[in-house]
Amino acid sequence: MSRYRGPRLRKCRKLGELPGLTRKISKKAAPPGEQGQTSKKASEYAVRLEEKQKIRFNYGISEKQLLTYIKKAKKAQGSTGSVLLQMLEMRLDNTVFRLGLAPTIPAARQLVNHGHITVNNKILNICSYQCKPGDKIRAKEKIASKKLIETYLSHPGLSNIPKHLELNKNLLSGTINGIIEREWVALQLNELLIVEYYSRK
Repeated sequence: MSRYRGPRLRKCRKLGELPGLTRKISKKAAPPGEQGQTSKKASEYAVRLEEKQKIRFNYGISEKQLLTYIKKAKKAQGSTGSVLLQMLEMRLDNTVFRLGLAPTIPAARQLVNHGHITVNNKILNICSYQCKPGDKIRAKEKIASKKLIETYLSHPGLSNIPKHLELNKNLLSGTINGIIEREWVALQLNELLIVEYYSRK
């Protein structure tokens, strides 16, 4: 399935808060659709599917990409769910968002795709690039790039920057000092249910 480009608040009403997808908050409390008011108990499969959809829509990845991340996480050492979240959090587009250089992940993806971001002084337009400790991310040395990022920095998407990241507002740059810890993941979800969802397929 291709990347979602529909109404974002509709997804937030269905799945809960998705800080990476949008900063807006819906005034409607009920889920979308005619049956939004009914309180039908969800099946185990539906609960796992919802958790999987949360991670997909928040990070803006396709089903195929998520499956690839799951396979990589299973091969890595440690808890599969934690490794999966670490890989998604260390993506370049998400790192730009978490530094406050963009208000949402889609906005960060656009910055990266249009060549406004450099990694270790090289322009990098691959959103899925896995950032590593020691990487330096900054705005390209062009007036248009700097103006755009300065505007975004004045209205950051999240109030707190994770402690594995360090931001220098004057230089419009950020440094990655380590790997993100689970407690700093902004999305509220149960990653174990996502691993279970794919293990049962």
